[in-house]
Amino acid sequence: MPAVSDLSYEDWLEHAFGHAIRPHGYAWFFDEDPPWWDPEPPVAIDYLTRLFSTTERSLAYFSDAQIAQGFTYLLSTSASGDNGWFYKTATSTAARLACVEAIEHVFADLFAPRCAAVLGHRDEPGAAPLNMVCYMWWDEFPCLALPEDPVHDLLHKAAIDVMRRTLRLDSIACQEAALHGLGHWARQRPGEVAAAVDAFLEDGRGKRAEIVSYARSARCGCVL
Repeated sequence: MPAVSDLSYEDWLEHAFGHAIRPHGYAWFFDEDPPWWDPEPPVAIDYLTRLFSTTERSLAYFSDAQIAQGFTYLLSTSASGDNGWFYKTATSTAARLACVEAIEHVFADLFAPRCAAVLGHRDEPGAAPLNMVCYMWWDEFPCLALPEDPVHDLLHKAAIDVMRRTLRLDSIACQEAALHGLGHWARQRPGEVAAAVDAFLEDGRGKRAEIVSYARSARCGCVL
């Protein structure tokens, strides 16, 4: 497939988010031989960090449906496969860590105000275009670090900290996304996950019985 690597930040945004939304949900990146962004990992991490930190400004000219499609293209392993940007050690630890930490802004600045107050794991009606990307964010996110990576624990702790802080947002969609991610981390990092979920349950941030039940499932890793 044709590779696209030498793009300015602005051209990259257009490449990833500027495609039209097609009927029946068949995205452009499922075409035969679509152009794929294939930069060096440090460039990818730099651009993604800038995007995560400035979603409102960077994505101002795209619709919510285009934003959902673009994030799926860039990050979902079901769309692009595992490109290795996050776990390649050619990128400095500081840059990789900053990129993970910047994800907090995606939830606070983009998903919280734009997602409908519905639960993805229950397929509740009324979802907005960004709801599914929000819900599946940590489920489909590319690998952060390989087991032999000396900063493996540091990066995974940073991701859990982002999920923990996301639970503080007054958005049931964001809370569910964080719990979904924590549920997938529960077996590898049970103590940290339990502490994050217990804090959520104890301070009463779960305002619906369904999200409380989901939190308890996430605590033991019982999420899909």
